Amino acid sequence: MERITNFLFVGVGGQGILTASDIAASVGLAAGFEAKKSEVHGFSQRGGVVESHVRWGRRVGAPTAEKGTVDYLIALELLESARWIDWLRPGGALLINRQRIAPMTVTVGDQIYPADEKVLEFVRASTDDVTFIDGLAIAEDLGNTRMVNTVVLGALASRLDVDEETWLSVIEARVPPKYAELNRKAFRRGREAVI
Repeated sequence: MERITNFLFVGVGGQGILTASDIAASVGLAAGFEAKKSEVHGFSQRGGVVESHVRWGRRVGAPTAEKGTVDYLIALELLESARWIDWLRPGGALLINRQRIAPMTVTVGDQIYPADEKVLEFVRASTDDVTFIDGLAIAEDLGNTRMVNTVVLGALASRLDVDEETWLSVIEARVPPKYAELNRKAFRRGREAVI
């Protein structure tokens, strides 16, 4: 059986998860793989959970991975990393954007958002391969908070054997031309943050 690489992008509506997963799928195709993608929006427009699977390989059947088989879990929101950790395979890589977006249960006072240390302790029970990215701080430094997903893609790209120019050409084809240079900077800053 040929090896398939499974990615799962998770976070909260409005973080650009679907754009990030579209780019990742297109990068897989540009790198010569078959790529499939599936997404669940939920109440994404209201700050609800969003998930998107991307799979690369020589032959890819289903567009979604099975629980426990994800190679790269990319969480654009801190707490979502813990909610989806069961999808990561043993030894899989977890990339976490440090951004905290309180779910409705926290904002109405029914629950408390856990401390970063508690979240890290919880996810480290499943994998030691955890990378934190301060995507929001980097995006703010670049002057546009909508660049968080591109920063996180840069961090992911640092872990994969696909050249930077392939990533950048796909990103530039996907974003409006006036944001192309800013996205290049965001991508490179994300790569540098973990190298």
